[in-house]
Amino acid sequence: MKLNVKCYSIITITFVLGIVSASSQSADDLGGKLTPLGAQKAGNGSTIPNWEGGITSPPAGYKVGDHHPDPFSNDKPLFTITENNAEKYADNLSEGHKALLAKYGSTYKMPIYSTRRSASAPQDIYDATKANVGKAKLADDGNGVVGASRGIPFPVPQNGQEVIWNHLLRYRGLSGIRKVGQVAPTRSGNYTLVQLEEQLFWNYHKKGATSENIGNVMAYMEQKVTSPARLAGTILMVHETLNQVADPRRAWVYNTGQRRVRRAPNVAYDNPGTASDGMRTSDQLDMFNGAIDRYDWKLVGKKELYVPYNSYKLHSDGLKVKDIVTPLHINQEHSRYELHRVWVVEATLKKGKRHIYAKRRLYIDEDSWGALVVDQYDGQDRLWRVSEAHSINYYDVQAFWSTLEVHMDILSGRYLAHGLDNENEMYDFSFVSKPGNYTPSSLRRRGRR
Repeated sequence: MKLNVKCYSIITITFVLGIVSASSQSADDLGGKLTPLGAQKAGNGSTIPNWEGGITSPPAGYKVGDHHPDPFSNDKPLFTITENNAEKYADNLSEGHKALLAKYGSTYKMPIYSTRRSASAPQDIYDATKANVGKAKLADDGNGVVGASRGIPFPVPQNGQEVIWNHLLRYRGLSGIRKVGQVAPTRSGNYTLVQLEEQLFWNYHKKGATSENIGNVMAYMEQKVTSPARLAGTILMVHETLNQVADPRRAWVYNTGQRRVRRAPNVAYDNPGTASDGMRTSDQLDMFNGAIDRYDWKLVGKKELYVPYNSYKLHSDGLKVKDIVTPLHINQEHSRYELHRVWVVEATLKKGKRHIYAKRRLYIDEDSWGALVVDQYDGQDRLWRVSEAHSINYYDVQAFWSTLEVHMDILSGRYLAHGLDNENEMYDFSFVSKPGNYTPSSLRRRGRR
């Protein structure tokens, strides 16, 4: 049966400063000229291949619980970008990567590999995405979404707000628990490893969910610090609301010293992230999260960019944390970059609004809708911090998501790395969770165990 969906033509964007003009596309093209999530299925005829479904099954020998083996382990770098040849590849580099190559030229490099369009999602997410076309709409001046169900709300986006909502509502599995490390090294490379246990439930992706029947809560999260001893036992619990202007994010903290649960009203915007030593804001986790009301969101267009992709080396249990964490930036020997098409969205702070980042430029993967690189600027329009999401396809659930986030402060010469899972148990996407697990009373019980 042919779905009766309303056609929307995508805006045509002029070629400016390396931005690729987007051709006219419509919702009828989903699954045809476009992938089921709205990316251009065709490659560029040379360096970017056609999308052929992504990874839809694990490689031979994989067992649930393994650190996901690299399906592209035989690939060798095509070339490496360094400070000496950066100008040659400048058209396909973000301003942040250009700055990193210039600042850390003796150590910072970008190994470039063949492009593997590995991103995929389950069929029911594809079906829900197509059903959202013509139904999903921005609400409350873009601060919320109505008429959407489970899938990408705007696979054929018309503006920057729709693109950022696609990032916020993209599929990352339904439920899971993960144990990850976080470090914020000094310039000399000294660090304390903070271990976190995170439980997640994506309320928006459960069967039958719509933007109207989920109680305005799109996700639930609990983050527990398990080490070092001075921080261990502290638990943060969050109800991630859909419209955070009408109904701000709800957060609670269990404090081990007081043995009590209290509301945490400031887990949002530019307040410091958990145990981040001030190297990340609350809304910087997952490259961007939370309320979008403090910025004007401009859709610049599409661009071919070298971005972190298929970062299975950084995910490997063959490495230890000390192999990755080095002074000034992570050990780039273990990184992998590929040429992909990304949506470029520029967020500019609204007049009268406050945030430490006056401007953010996000580069969002067309195949998965995940932000892969973000350049962040201060109030003097200086490039301040560069963020990367080193991502893989978690093929046991067909979810393309980061395995390691790195937030690099160019002005201070420090960085934060979140997601170090090499020496930990692997993510468990079979972990059974539900909204009822995320109440203040249940948090109190878990904290006292």
